[in-house]
Amino acid sequence: MTQATLTISSKNYSSWSLRGWLLCKMSGLDFREEPVDPTDADVRQELLLLSPTVRVPRLTHGKVQVWDTLAIAGYLNECFPEAKLYPDDIVARAHCRAVSGEMHAGFYNLRSALPMNIKARHERFKIFSGARPDVERMREIWSECLETYGGPFLFGPATMADAMFAPVCTRFRTYAVTLEPELEAYIDRILDWAPMKEWIAGALAEPEEIEELEVEF
Repeated sequence: MTQATLTISSKNYSSWSLRGWLLCKMSGLDFREEPVDPTDADVRQELLLLSPTVRVPRLTHGKVQVWDTLAIAGYLNECFPEAKLYPDDIVARAHCRAVSGEMHAGFYNLRSALPMNIKARHERFKIFSGARPDVERMREIWSECLETYGGPFLFGPATMADAMFAPVCTRFRTYAVTLEPELEAYIDRILDWAPMKEWIAGALAEPEEIEELEVEF
């Protein structure tokens, strides 16, 4: 098939770019990265033509253009079913879709309070009260999935759910959020995951002058 293009933003700050990029890597899609700077006014106008939400990632694959992360996952699953982005079992698959959708649509307070910044490390960080329920809900989701499906990832093998929650793992490390040992082990597993190590290396190599992006990323 034709090589695809994935439009992404900063690897250090853009959690949505990371999710889409991981999904492409997991699927085995042959793609090239097309980085943009959404803080630049000209680029922002260009993105308005590419995507009505002015968000990344955006996947272009032949005549296909898709920019929503869940839509990208659905498209890649149709193109590369052997990659098993969703679990085989129908019950697990429904559960995977549900928690992925919850991440996609929710956790606004957590994302606002703990914006992704892979380079940063805080030994202590006070989480404002509005974000604490989001952290607790994250604990519930991860604990339930790991206990139900036995690990090592949320649904056994790596699935789209792990791509959706991977940026949260970086946030919890950046802001020193303490979790139960089994959840800390899950974060370690995600951060040691080959595609994550590749992304993190790219984030660390970004110029320091890149300014922090809007919290929606």
